[in-house]
Amino acid sequence: MQRDIFNEDHDAFREMVKEFIKRYVTPEKQRQWDEDGEVDRATMLAAGEHGIIGLSVPEEFGGAGMLMDYRFRSVVMEELIRAGAGSSLAGAAGIQDDLAIPYIAHFGTDAQKQKYLPGMATGEILGALAMTEPGAGSDLRAVMTTAKKVDGGYIVNGAKTFISSGKTADMIVTFVKTGEGNRPDAFSLIVIEKGMDGFDQSKTLHKMGFQGHDTAELSFTDVFVPEENLIGGAEGHGFVQLMKNLPLERLSIGVAGAAVGQAALEWTLDYTKSREAFGQPVADFQNTRFRLADMATTVDVMWAFIDRAMKLYEKGQLSPEEAAKVKFWCTEREWEILDQGVQLHGGYGYIMEYPIARAFLDARVHRIYGGTNEVMREIVARAVTGRK
Repeated sequence: MQRDIFNEDHDAFREMVKEFIKRYVTPEKQRQWDEDGEVDRATMLAAGEHGIIGLSVPEEFGGAGMLMDYRFRSVVMEELIRAGAGSSLAGAAGIQDDLAIPYIAHFGTDAQKQKYLPGMATGEILGALAMTEPGAGSDLRAVMTTAKKVDGGYIVNGAKTFISSGKTADMIVTFVKTGEGNRPDAFSLIVIEKGMDGFDQSKTLHKMGFQGHDTAELSFTDVFVPEENLIGGAEGHGFVQLMKNLPLERLSIGVAGAAVGQAALEWTLDYTKSREAFGQPVADFQNTRFRLADMATTVDVMWAFIDRAMKLYEKGQLSPEEAAKVKFWCTEREWEILDQGVQLHGGYGYIMEYPIARAFLDARVHRIYGGTNEVMREIVARAVTGRK
């Protein structure tokens, strides 16, 4: 089914992204990222130079100014995932543009925007977002990391875990308690920077998937953070700021799910057309053809859903409930498509040299991070029933 949301600017940008991939996202590079557990800084700088990252930075700070037009980000994700870089550069770019930059661009003070955004557009400053803790995942009000007010700033103590780009990030937008209890106004967002005394971001987690993108545990021991690093310059707004940006994060996960589904369909089509069994291509067996038909139809429905959500986001109308639907439904369908694709690859679907095997491992976390799919269903159910 032909998608109709892209214009000439998006099409031209897609061609540029493809050229970037040919030059900088080679199989050799991808293997190196997997071995290192992270994308090298030179590639991130190249991504900034070519506009692959920094899309959500306003033009006055050196970015593309596409904070609300998610179609450009979708193009980046689609092409990187199609090239097999879903577990590396696609993830690193997503953290920069969908999680780190928007909090500064939307809520930062003028000084914070001047300090961080130009470097985030070029890749000289890499960002991350730290919410999850060892004892607090989807329930954000259970976080225990504190920021106590002192002269000139805050003293931060606590820990965060499962932080994507947590090791390589130069600045981390961190969700902390600045008040008592668990009321929304008891929480704030504060920027903690690499190299601050007492801040340890060295513990890298060994994951099942996403081998080419770092995930870390962070610890804060009496870290002094200057007052000017408080997002927005005022306490008590962190919970509301997170709630306002979560639809974007969940939209991005849904887009990733659809892009992986599309890529898995293409990989499976190529394989089953070329692989023979019992004297004929695997694609000629009725069972294969029916499964491919199911996969293709599901991908079309995913894109129709996603494209509508992107239009709503551009208008500022994508609600938390609609974003939750996008996130859980698309990632569930992504998993089904990948499972079918692996099965149709036979034994080769279990071999890591094949992109569908890597995508299968990577995709498992899509139903967990950004809010588990169980929590997404609860959000939708509350909206549908009108009950809290």
